[in-house]
Amino acid sequence: MEDAAAAYGLEGWPVVAVVLLLFAGALLRSHAIYWLGRAVTRGAEHARDAQRRSDATGPAWWHGAVGRADAWTRSAAVARGVRLVRRWGAPVVAVAYLTVGVQSAVFAAAGVVRLPYARFTVASVPGSAAWAVVWSTVGLGAWWAAVALAARSPWALVGALLLVAGVVVVLRRRRAARGRTGSPAGRPARSR
Repeated sequence: MEDAAAAYGLEGWPVVAVVLLLFAGALLRSHAIYWLGRAVTRGAEHARDAQRRSDATGPAWWHGAVGRADAWTRSAAVARGVRLVRRWGAPVVAVAYLTVGVQSAVFAAAGVVRLPYARFTVASVPGSAAWAVVWSTVGLGAWWAAVALAARSPWALVGALLLVAGVVVVLRRRRAARGRTGSPAGRPARSR
């Protein structure tokens, strides 16, 4: 744990203080992205209404920024987050903290679909706590292991990443096949 604290520039800090600081950072980030999703949705609606009425006002840079933000909320990543939030609701927010590459999309999607703020907050507390514990312990260790591997042999890191990517592809294909047939890939469905 001392190494993790040092990695964040908090060497000598108590473990609890490091975890609490990471917890607060995770909460601030997720809530900022949630409110960005809410604001972008509202701003885009307002801009579309103003364009329909032909009374759009404001500087051109503002309209460009709103347009880019609106386009981002319509991106494939946010669309996937919206589908997840609509299907699973607030629990997907808590689970998103333990993912890589989906967090921001889920937090923004929660704002875009106007998940009630109280539900978002309740879901984000355990998620932030889990994220803080993971990144103050094993998460940072895995990161530094990858950095050390890259320093010793960049090709070994490439190989490890390709292996992980291969496992992900196999698992996704099995899941897709299971979804199409209703049974695990390669096995016939059991009759009851």
